[in-house]
Amino acid sequence: MSFQTSKENGVVIVDVDGQLIVGNRQELKQKVLDELEGGDRKFLIDFANTGYIDSSGLGVLVSLSKKIREQGGELRLANLNEDLRTLFELTKLDTLFNIADSRDDALQNF
Repeated sequence: MSFQTSKENGVVIVDVDGQLIVGNRQELKQKVLDELEGGDRKFLIDFANTGYIDSSGLGVLVSLSKKIREQGGELRLANLNEDLRTLFELTKLDTLFNIADSRDDALQNF
């Protein structure tokens, strides 16, 4: 499990490689909060290489979304596989997040 960050056109992109679970959610949260404290306001989390998110992973995404919005920013998600997209739909989190099919789609009109 790893998180890689990069920037593209003023957007902080976090690539999640592996699972987002209780054991690593704090690492993701800290990476995003560090960038937020540094002044960044646009975030994209790319799940192209992610097969599973547990309830604590969902919780950290909701928490990050709230903190980013409080600072006038936006968090978008991209590349959720079919199972993850279904999870977001069943939990109604698809109404909270801007979810794009691809990284390019998410970056358009950010």
